[in-house]
Amino acid sequence: MSSTRNPLFTASCLALVIISLTAVVKKWHFSLREKASGADAPNVDLTRDKLLQQLKERQQELLPFYITPPGQQLAGNSPLFSNVDTRRNETSEGSTTSDIGCRELSGMTVVDFLGAGYTKTVLKVVLQQGTDVALKSVNEQGTDMMSCLEDFRDPQGCQELVSFKLRKEIVLLQRLQHPNIVKLRGQCQDSGLVGGIVAVLEQGTPVQMIQLLQSPWEERFRVCLGLVRLLHYLSHSPLGSVALLDFQPRQFVMMSGELKLTDLDDVSVREPSCRTDSDCPLQFPLRNFTVACSANGLCEGLNEMKNLYNAYRYFFIYLLPHQAPTGLKPLVDQIMNTTGDLKHSVNETLEAFEEVLHVFKSGLHLQNMLPSIIKEYTVVKGMRTAGNMDYRCWPSYEQQACVLSVHNALEAAHICSSHPQCTSFSLSSQKTWTGRLLASFRSGFSQLLPDVSSTVYMRSAKA
Repeated sequence: MSSTRNPLFTASCLALVIISLTAVVKKWHFSLREKASGADAPNVDLTRDKLLQQLKERQQELLPFYITPPGQQLAGNSPLFSNVDTRRNETSEGSTTSDIGCRELSGMTVVDFLGAGYTKTVLKVVLQQGTDVALKSVNEQGTDMMSCLEDFRDPQGCQELVSFKLRKEIVLLQRLQHPNIVKLRGQCQDSGLVGGIVAVLEQGTPVQMIQLLQSPWEERFRVCLGLVRLLHYLSHSPLGSVALLDFQPRQFVMMSGELKLTDLDDVSVREPSCRTDSDCPLQFPLRNFTVACSANGLCEGLNEMKNLYNAYRYFFIYLLPHQAPTGLKPLVDQIMNTTGDLKHSVNETLEAFEEVLHVFKSGLHLQNMLPSIIKEYTVVKGMRTAGNMDYRCWPSYEQQACVLSVHNALEAAHICSSHPQCTSFSLSSQKTWTGRLLASFRSGFSQLLPDVSSTVYMRSAKA
């Protein structure tokens, strides 16, 4: 969309939202007034006023997120909370983006229940064309809905009130776009089809810390690196510095080895106001910190520091130090010390992580390896082994075998020589996300077969 058309688009979206939300509030107002008759009228009036007040507060809370600065667009250029088919939308360059709307959801099949919280339910669904997506909707049996019904006894009004968290999440997913945030694939508001408003998201798998702990260090580092890149983005986002108020592993999913934030309804985009440093506390179960009060009267940096320490206590402390390569341990220990004491900003923390990545990918941490050890191996190119006698090692890329990532054949030779049961290893064209090679170690094999993409290294028997 061109810069000249963008203000019109922004204004129209904002106007549409204000009109629609105002109409909804008025609808509740008149419906509740009709119920307010007889001896209970004063109590009904009071209940009605409280519900209307909460609806207005939620409406005001949402409005700032709709205002798009010049030069920026909402994701997908799609109308907000529309029941119109938004499958294809033209952009100014003539390209198209694919959005999932009510039409696509009409033929969906629910295949799995992914989870539920106080406000929302998440289902895995398959669309007619075979696409797997995650569908978020209001949890009709959730704590928020039950509490609202108990207070106001108005199912329609409570549906609208509770749905504001989901509406907020849709808007934030349109405004905040990053590789480590799940993509909003579409949305629909159709009470007849989907029971209200739903968000259609990329489908990932919930984070399982036990599985991550059992994975190779390289994959655990990838999770932590993605998290730091996300926190860096949130610290400098289009909305300002964003704090994740409910920072838990359950707010994330895994997609093809990448960690992605999937729950965005409970965030803050404002730094707290202050008069003195004592107005800027950061309190955690085991540690307390204080952020300086700026000349602007804000606790500047509090949001990013809150995110960073939560990343440390929920992810880094479990995933980063354990089984780190020996040559990287000084860099990893420095990251753990600085984040654990909040000595570095998120910018400095990201720089430290990127340095670890550079050293790991380049093999600079392996400079002290003796090159002569490779001479103990006979090299057979263009062949692979068959009838393997595998052994287990940990952490391996395969549960029933010993498959590790290596920088080159020299590192693989050092690993094989350190395993008493290893008699050979092979390298193929398979690589990890960092570009490192996957090496298969074994205690024996029965034959060699031609394979142009494989090289076998056989350990010489000691005299």
